[in-house]
Amino acid sequence: MVQFFGCLAVNQQKKNSNIPNDIFTKFERNYLKMRRQSKKFLKDYLNANSPTGFETPGQKIWLDYIKPYIDEYEVDTYGTVIGVINPGKQYKVVIEAHADEIAWYVNYIDDKGYIYVKRNGGSDHQIAPSMRVHLHTKKGMVDGIFGWPAIHVRSRTREPQPSSKNLTIDVGAKNKAEVLKMGIDVGTIATFDASFMELNKKYVVARAIDNRGGGFMIAEVARKLKEENIELPFSLYVVNAVQEEIGLRGAEMASRRIKPDVAIVTDVTHDTQSPMYNKKEQGDTKCGNGPAVTTGPAVQNNLLQMILDVAKDNKIKVQKQAASRSTGTDTDAFAYSDIGVASALISLPLKYMHTTVETVAYKDIDDCIELMYQTLIQLEAGHDFRYFT
Repeated sequence: MVQFFGCLAVNQQKKNSNIPNDIFTKFERNYLKMRRQSKKFLKDYLNANSPTGFETPGQKIWLDYIKPYIDEYEVDTYGTVIGVINPGKQYKVVIEAHADEIAWYVNYIDDKGYIYVKRNGGSDHQIAPSMRVHLHTKKGMVDGIFGWPAIHVRSRTREPQPSSKNLTIDVGAKNKAEVLKMGIDVGTIATFDASFMELNKKYVVARAIDNRGGGFMIAEVARKLKEENIELPFSLYVVNAVQEEIGLRGAEMASRRIKPDVAIVTDVTHDTQSPMYNKKEQGDTKCGNGPAVTTGPAVQNNLLQMILDVAKDNKIKVQKQAASRSTGTDTDAFAYSDIGVASALISLPLKYMHTTVETVAYKDIDDCIELMYQTLIQLEAGHDFRYFT
């Protein structure tokens, strides 16, 4: 398989030989160009601010990128974007990710101008002290910091632990009135200030790879279908849903709207190789070892087996996980909507979930894209996934 982001096969061949630049075909030159475009999209998309309930900035970037590869699209009332390929067919298939990221709400401003917060989604209080933040106001973005008492003044015997009760944002204001004058008020959203970087040319590091990494992958599947001139026998809905982090709400609405026959959801899952993970509890999953596929009540077993067979046929290495009740992803929303939707989950292994340094392997991104793509091109319209009739 050609590496998606690293040195492409044609590029490596060029580098290791004396072949002149003009020997490459037009297709190969376009291929290299598209890879650069893809990587720029990934970087811009991950750097966007799209907290739960306020996903519009990221959704606009995503939609602008995917427009050339879809036939039509719609945006629902709460901001979920649905791109459609080959519309109007009776059989409907969804590939889906969620667009929102964890964040903080301004909850209280004291007389000295310190801002107390509450979570928007599963924000991690333990990583907040000393972090820089952006507060998103109608007047524009305001910079702030999560302050924390210096080590010199904290009790050594009773070390205070950060929580939503004692975390405060400092925006350099002398009092509450000055904070309000900046445009900050109760309900203002705050996101961590952290941007895209690479580790060892093998890993992507950013906040909100959960799950804009998934949004990137489904967009690339749509691009690949278009560029390979694949004519699907069904309608494909490429869904970038909002509000997953507070209860799968965007996916619920999208599933009711589309009424699909099949849903393949992509999200992130824990790399359990890092220190302080317990494989006996969290399973054995590793960045760089391929997509993770989940077995659980919400996952339709025949669809899961189809994905496993596709992986085997295309020599895509996969990892396996088990979910005892729910998957905790939008898979659950699709699976149990309407009369039931054959659903499966393909996950991107990720280190340090819900931090500002979420980390994934380029190779796993490639393989997730390829696994979804290959599954779609062999899926037949009208396929009946029922266990028996």
